[in-house]
Amino acid sequence: MNILTVLLQAQTITAEQIEQKRDSVRQGAQQMIEYAKVDPHGFWQEVGESMLQFGLKVLAALLLYIIGMWLISLLKRGMKRVFERRNTEPTLASFITSFTSISLTVLLVIISVSTLGVNTTSLAALLAAGGMAIGMALSGTVQNFAGGLMILAFKPFKAGDFIEAQGASGKVVEVNITTTKILTPDNRVVILPNGALSNGTINNYTGRPLRRVEWSVSVSYGVDAEACKQAILAIINSDKRILQADTNMEALYKELKITKYQLSTVNYRLDAIPAPFVALKSLNENDITFVARAWVKGDDYWDVFFCLQQRFYTELPKQGFTFAYPHVDVTMLQS
Repeated sequence: MNILTVLLQAQTITAEQIEQKRDSVRQGAQQMIEYAKVDPHGFWQEVGESMLQFGLKVLAALLLYIIGMWLISLLKRGMKRVFERRNTEPTLASFITSFTSISLTVLLVIISVSTLGVNTTSLAALLAAGGMAIGMALSGTVQNFAGGLMILAFKPFKAGDFIEAQGASGKVVEVNITTTKILTPDNRVVILPNGALSNGTINNYTGRPLRRVEWSVSVSYGVDAEACKQAILAIINSDKRILQADTNMEALYKELKITKYQLSTVNYRLDAIPAPFVALKSLNENDITFVARAWVKGDDYWDVFFCLQQRFYTELPKQGFTFAYPHVDVTMLQS
């Protein structure tokens, strides 16, 4: 009798056969004891052969696992190179690579265990039952997985976009099966769960190639409103990064490397750039406020905003347009 066979008979298949298996193990153990009493030399020789066979199976399983993990790593690197050559969106490439790696690793573990002689059918049933239990316990993780699929399907953002969501803002660096990683301007990595991310509000600041910049400029009462408007407009138009109404849109989109598919997307393309605009917005308690608007390339947004904000502050007072500040006029009457 092969002792390894007797030992492997101890595995339970179903709940109804537990008692039957216990009896089988007891009988096998009793036979082993009687066999050892009758022929000790043969018993220990068979024990040695069984251990040798089991050791060879363990060695084969380990080699299979090591080789399999090496092949999976090669496959991941190969997929990465293919995605890079085909300019696949980094978000999609990261998700597919991660999902493939996890699936193949689980399959490799099952194959390695089957090399030991374990019934993989029972193991598969056990994994299925365990997967259901884990799925119920980790319903949030399943929701995050579904959220990842939704993000890939509807593409509210892609790797490299600057987004604001779930109380955090930063550049998207990676989208995994269950989470999205963003890099904040102060160099922190924030991990957002895909479930909440796909169901919440996402503010994508770089989702379009062109953006409108807006400034509010407040000056004192008594200034010439029309002259102030023209002064603000002149400062805006003097910056070459400001897009004008006569901008060649075909050349602009070609420069931005916007594909024809993107150009055909509804509301993605502007047929013409609105001219820079300045108007009196409000009459406040201590000042009047002008609103100024202009269009720029998405990458130029913050540079243009801060640059012109400083120019308004330094150049307008030189032209006689002073900035107001909270103050109180006191009139003293002599009796």
